Amino acid sequence: MVYVTIALFVLGLIMLVKGSDEFVKAAATIAKKLGVSEFVIGLTLVALGTSIPEYASAIFSSLKKESGLIMGNIVGADIANIASITGIAAIFAVVRTNEKMLKRDGYIMLFATGLLYVLVFNGVISRIEGLVLLALYAGYILFLMEVDSREEGKYHLWEFLNYFFKMKYIATIRSRLISGVRVNGKQVRITSAREMKELFKEGLVKDFLVLMISGVAVVLGARFFVNGAIAFAEAFHVSKTIIGVSIFSMGTTLPELGVTVAAARKGFGNIALGNVIGSNTTNILLILGTASVISPLKVIPFTIFYSLPYLLAVSVILLIYMRSGWSIKRAEGFSLLFLYAFFIASLVFLKGMV
Repeated sequence: MVYVTIALFVLGLIMLVKGSDEFVKAAATIAKKLGVSEFVIGLTLVALGTSIPEYASAIFSSLKKESGLIMGNIVGADIANIASITGIAAIFAVVRTNEKMLKRDGYIMLFATGLLYVLVFNGVISRIEGLVLLALYAGYILFLMEVDSREEGKYHLWEFLNYFFKMKYIATIRSRLISGVRVNGKQVRITSAREMKELFKEGLVKDFLVLMISGVAVVLGARFFVNGAIAFAEAFHVSKTIIGVSIFSMGTTLPELGVTVAAARKGFGNIALGNVIGSNTTNILLILGTASVISPLKVIPFTIFYSLPYLLAVSVILLIYMRSGWSIKRAEGFSLLFLYAFFIASLVFLKGMV
């Protein structure tokens, strides 16, 4: 029985990671053929792509009301992104940073993490709080779309909050998102079956087929992966939060690890860091927001008093490293890896608290 559980757990992880990869590729191809800008594709599909395993797992866990797995997975994944993945990137090559990356994306990530800490202090993330997180994520994406078109000015955390609370995103939606379908740079109005067939001649049938198959793989993979994690927790009498923050989070961060290693080896460490920051913001605002709307998330003291404060601490350390000489150096990369190793090792001694 144990071997079957392990096999399904591994199979689920493979389907989840590989299915996510093919899903993003197919979706990006479809979007590009329909004339969606590469910037919008990058903001939505690519940014979300490496978080799809966490997203699918969180939705399935939420449907099963497994709050411990969800909170453990997201907090553990965010710690892994910062301490493990950024550390690996810095060891491969010096990761260049800049003021905009720090004061806009870095501060917004820290704001999202701090907000999460405030929300969990009463022991639950309610549906209303989940909707607030989702609204902030949508506002963040629209904010990035808006400031991308401007060459001058400082667009940092405070500008984002002003943009969000004054509902300036309504103007962004009107100016940037409401448009017709474009194919190969030409405006197309689909009014007949013949014109629809022209679209499918561009290879969209194959792309949609890949999209559906990979989507099914993600769903099934998430199911096997979550069920396997639950079975592990029950078989070894370990808290589901501990399983989520360790094994579960390690598995779902594999896409981020793959992107980081590939980018760092090619000398694009800044891309790897951008992926980490964007993924952490997405995990908190979008994934926890969605999961808590499906079913309110209960938060245990371990998360409130240890794992989430640890995430806040490594987030602050990352921002300090980013500002130190506007680069993250190899020694700092090793220190981040040490912080991750210490966190994983500490779980052995703290499991009695959970």
